[in-house]
Amino acid sequence: MSRTAHALRVTAGVFDSAAILRRAVGHLARTAWPGEAGNVVLAGHRDTFFRPLKRVQVGDAITLKTRIGDFEYLVESTAVVPPTDVQVLQPTGGRTLTLITCFPFTYLGSAPNRFVVRARETHGPLTGHAPDHN
Repeated sequence: MSRTAHALRVTAGVFDSAAILRRAVGHLARTAWPGEAGNVVLAGHRDTFFRPLKRVQVGDAITLKTRIGDFEYLVESTAVVPPTDVQVLQPTGGRTLTLITCFPFTYLGSAPNRFVVRARETHGPLTGHAPDHN
């Protein structure tokens, strides 16, 4: 049985500066948007919007709230990577959500690593049912 980790509301569009991340979760340019096939990549500060990620576990449910409706995802993996690891940004064949924040969560100052959560879409408002994951 999954447990709900948290809900996110995307309140900003594509981010191109750190200023956006002070006010909202940011969507990484040139990645899929919720409801599209591919890798939806969102970044947020570890001490604000993405603080709940420190408790996320494989099998948790994530609800992504957008203007077009709610998208449900199931966490498949978490990882700690260096900030130079851009492989987590690459497109995927399915409908994937990647959440990125700085790590360690309790680090003071500019954190040396990134915490990455990878989840797959299980339900979206555009289809009204679970997506085809072929």
